[in-house]
Order: sequence, then C-alpha cells, then structure tokens
Amino acid sequence: VHVVESGGGLVQAGGSLRLSCAASGFSTDDYAIGWFRQAPGKEREGVSCITSSDGRTYYADSVKGRFSISSDNAKNTVYLQMNSLKPEDTAIYYCAAGPFATCSDVAWLGSWGRGTQVTVSS
Repeated sequence: VHVVESGGGLVQAGGSLRLSCAASGFSTDDYAIGWFRQAPGKEREGVSCITSSDGRTYYADSVKGRFSISSDNAKNTVYLQMNSLKPEDTAIYYCAAGPFATCSDVAWLGSWGRGTQVTVSS
C-alpha cells in the first residue's frame, strides 16, 4: 500500500486548506483512511477518519465543525477540507490507509504517508 499526502501550506488564521490522501496498491473497496497530525513537541493525535464501506466519519473534538472529510472511492483518495484554521492546527498532517481496517485500528494496521506540513499564522 502506498500513501501520498498533498495540499499542505502556509495560511493565515481563519483561512482554509484542502488536504488530499491518495492511496494505492490495494484493490478492495473496503478500507479506512485516517488523518493524523503531530505538532512539534507534541504527541501524534487523530484528526479525522472515514470508512469506505459505509461512509462513516469521525472527527476529533478540536476540529468538529471546522474540518470535513470526504472520499472519492473511484480514486482511492480522501480529502480533508480544513476551514477556520487556527494557529494550533499547525502540524505535520499524515494519513494512514488500511485495507479492511476500521477507524479504530487504522493507525496501527494502515500504511502511512510521509506527511504534509500545515502552518497557520496568527
């Protein structure tokens, strides 16, 4: 499984970015893709996740109402629309893709990308 994130960048507080996670190397339609982030000096945290089989989505409390996850199953690509960005959203954002995984276990069953930097200036 190969995972590539894109879409990061520098944005002012209140702005928006859309991250993409393209997963390849598996043929099943049953997978989970989760977004995680890690800020300097902090532990990695889960941000959002989606399961392809039923379209269920999950969000961390810190991003609810601001971030939205969606998927294009034909492309095995998941998008993370981030609105109303705050300086505390600054981090490297990673995605993990796991064929036959759930959002509960994608972090350790899935394959990880190299991440994309998101920087929100105040």
